Amino acid sequence: MSGPDLPHPADASPAVGETSAEVQPAEDPQEAPAAEVTYDEAFYPARPRALRPRARRNQQYADLKPPFEPDGRNKAYVDWLRNQSMLGDARILARQLSGQAGMWQNPYAHPSPRRAVETASVWFTAYPLALMTAPGRSFLAAVGDPELWQAFQQIGINAVHTGPVKRAGGLDGWEYTPSVDGHFDRISMAIDPVFGTEEEFRAMCAVAKEHDGTIIDDIVPGHTGKGADFRLAEMNYRDYPGLYHMIDIPESDWHLLPEVPAGQDSVNLDLAAERALQEAGYIIGELQRVIFYEPGVKETNWSATRPVVDTEGKLRRWVYLHYFKAGQPSLNWLDPTFSGMRMVIGDALHSLVDLGTGALRLDANGFLGVEKGAEEAAGWSEGHPLSEAANQLIGSMVRKVGGFTFQELNLSIDDIHTTSRTGPDLSYDFITRPGYHHALVTGDTEFLRLTLRQAMEIGVDQASLVHAMQNHDELTYELVHFTTRHKDEIFELGGQSLTGAELAEQVQSTLREKMTGDAASYNLVFTTNGIACTTASVITAALGITDLETITEEQATRIRDVHVLLAMYNALQPGVFALSGWDLRGILPLTQQQVAPLIAQGDTRWINRGAHDLMGIHPGATVSASGMPKARALYATLPEQLADDTSFARRLAHVLTVREAHGIATAALLDVPEVSHRGLLVMVHQLATGQLQLTVLNFSSQEVTGTVQSAHLETGSYITDAFTNEEIGTVDDLHSFFLTLPAYQGTALLVEADTQPRDI
Repeated sequence: MSGPDLPHPADASPAVGETSAEVQPAEDPQEAPAAEVTYDEAFYPARPRALRPRARRNQQYADLKPPFEPDGRNKAYVDWLRNQSMLGDARILARQLSGQAGMWQNPYAHPSPRRAVETASVWFTAYPLALMTAPGRSFLAAVGDPELWQAFQQIGINAVHTGPVKRAGGLDGWEYTPSVDGHFDRISMAIDPVFGTEEEFRAMCAVAKEHDGTIIDDIVPGHTGKGADFRLAEMNYRDYPGLYHMIDIPESDWHLLPEVPAGQDSVNLDLAAERALQEAGYIIGELQRVIFYEPGVKETNWSATRPVVDTEGKLRRWVYLHYFKAGQPSLNWLDPTFSGMRMVIGDALHSLVDLGTGALRLDANGFLGVEKGAEEAAGWSEGHPLSEAANQLIGSMVRKVGGFTFQELNLSIDDIHTTSRTGPDLSYDFITRPGYHHALVTGDTEFLRLTLRQAMEIGVDQASLVHAMQNHDELTYELVHFTTRHKDEIFELGGQSLTGAELAEQVQSTLREKMTGDAASYNLVFTTNGIACTTASVITAALGITDLETITEEQATRIRDVHVLLAMYNALQPGVFALSGWDLRGILPLTQQQVAPLIAQGDTRWINRGAHDLMGIHPGATVSASGMPKARALYATLPEQLADDTSFARRLAHVLTVREAHGIATAALLDVPEVSHRGLLVMVHQLATGQLQLTVLNFSSQEVTGTVQSAHLETGSYITDAFTNEEIGTVDDLHSFFLTLPAYQGTALLVEADTQPRDI
């Protein structure tokens, strides 16, 4: 499935304000070939006529810059902003979908993680700024290349998460300003021309479908950039201030606000200003944490705007909330206008029903509710019930048109579980991602086993998680589960009894010590969030390689072995397996000098976003079309790797073949037992057939011969290697068997019950 059961619209655009919806006749059921009944058809065998909404093509207005002052008194400027606004697009799209029978044909009340996994279980996570393309070819055209999809099919990849490709950044007068966060500061439903066109997006979806694939897009329910919607909100225009957590400060109290430096449109509040505004009753003040904290750059979650002329000629200054950067004003989900909700839902429907995607990633969706704290306590901003309610609305609307959602929610395991009960279908695995990196750099899986067990105890279904290798972000090690809700709870680690807060600090300091500084200066700490690195540079740090320029052929082979091990951890368990081009090519970090302007304000993540050429279509290029410097690749191009049985891609394909053949993606995790060697990890799964499957991995640098034991293993059962089909042992009376694994190796085992009578 490449998109909801709703065909794509024609290219023609309705005039602004047009409300009619175009429909096409249903196919003649007598002419359609017989097909297996799907989940949706089992509920609704009668299919309605298809919905065909059409969003206005607002990019046609984008380059019109009338020679008038860009302020609220200029009707031409206000109208131009309205034509750029996402809220305006959402209003038009909604009018075309309302009252259509096709909006009622899919079940939507409850998340369906296994349906989502069955639809798309192995994802390629793209990053538009970093993917190198042929000269003159756009990112979207490159991702829609049939040859790329043929390569993906050979590997076992059946979905592409495109990353953010719609226009982002901001507006300063008539001029667009660049993105401040890798295009996650969205300002339009229009495709950014730097990545391609809407026609290329639709063509990409069509090619994906031809190769049994799915395209996954992004929406950002938590914030926008400072585009037309924010500029109209600053002007106090109609419903637009209701989009954001923004407070109009009377001129009599402007003395409480800091001055905005020349050339900037806002200034971050320091702690004193935040407290003064809180005491004056304007804002709720301090929140539970300051994400992206940087002294002198972001010391609080609040910023003040410069004076802005509104549509009635009045000067206004606002204070607005931004959980992330100042250029990402936070959306308000409980304003009386419900502007934020309308805009986000419209954006989701545009992607699914108009463009033709099959799923959506929800970015920053855990920060949709904020409330004043009790007395001197910080404001309630994480794990808020409003976030749960908003996520249920978004997830339900997406399911209502036949798609699915996944959330990138770095909160406590409890909050992830709560949100997943009614909201998104899948959740990003922030639970064990730091754990498997910790296991690698220490050769000890104890912390990883602890996190897996915590998830099981709380009730998280592993099949509802997206187990990912590298993406565009840092290796996050905030360990929010242990530093917030469970900070005072006692945990056992390394023979010590530690509070959650102490455990988190110990794990974080270990990762910093093993992966940065003298051990690996090519990796950098990213604020308080984690470490900027690639999967390959995590591995080089674990192997003790301090200089990336001196990697030998023997070391490169060992790096590839460890990379396959990490892929096996993520792939040989229930849930989605996701990896990126940085993984497929074995990309190393860029140097600080290569991205000096981008990391000048502390965002070190740019070192792990180096450009890469998957298919070898532009070997002479030194930068991507977006200007990202080309990074060093340890692995060959995909066509070359697929011709080499020893390559990373070919070995990965073998792992994914075993995963698919035995239905591991939709299994259930039953047990994470104790192990006989600290470098071993054992996960016991029950497949949909009822058969047991074990994933056994050796995270240590030594060959390990040890006992695998679990109460779920029935005495006398036969153990078979799923990769070789060889029988390797029998379960003894202690519910165990012996296994030898070389350093940094793993395997998938099948348990066959002994059906023969035994001698007594």
